[in-house]
Amino acid sequence: MEHTYPFVPYAPDRYDEADMIRAEAGTSSSTSTGGAASASSATSPCRGECVELAVMAANTAPSGAHQQPWKFVVIGDAETRRRIRLAAEEEERQNYEGGRLTPEWRQALARLETTSDKGYLEVVPWIVVCFAEKYGLRPDGGRVKHYYVNESVGIACGLFITALHTMGLSTLTHTPNPMAFLSEICSRPGNERPYILFPVGYAAPGAEVPDLTRKPLSEALVHF
Repeated sequence: MEHTYPFVPYAPDRYDEADMIRAEAGTSSSTSTGGAASASSATSPCRGECVELAVMAANTAPSGAHQQPWKFVVIGDAETRRRIRLAAEEEERQNYEGGRLTPEWRQALARLETTSDKGYLEVVPWIVVCFAEKYGLRPDGGRVKHYYVNESVGIACGLFITALHTMGLSTLTHTPNPMAFLSEICSRPGNERPYILFPVGYAAPGAEVPDLTRKPLSEALVHF
């Protein structure tokens, strides 16, 4: 397709799934002792075990008071993925066509060429939604205060993305705003709020991504 802004082909390496699983099992082990590319679409099915391993890696993330305030909901059912797509597109139409995005925001998004069309949510074999636990629940229904929820869940999501890319899978972070429909569709309790939605699968043949440049190390790193 034609683009207004520079795009480049996206064709990450493909690995044998048995090798992927062995490699990621090692990654999960190593991250537990220590402490983004994106794709516009995905087609080939991938084993659910690969997604589970990525969640295992995410689950090694450090968290405030070691409360691990996250839940990863994995969705493979086609009808549920369609419901999510339709609900996400309804919110995104309000953003892109309904005027909820400010001119500055539109300008910032322009080179990504994103629109309200989220058809990839039906194409990918898996959707994973990370929910942040605003507070914990005791067996008697009482609340448990959670600390540094955003920071903790953000780190876990970063490890999840890294694990997927290590296995040669593709994803992108999608945060339709508001995201309350995800709580309803996924039947999540009131102490959880949607944090990030991840479509997961292999990059489609001929996929393209924006030709973006990362800031150099000299701008990202400060020696003091």
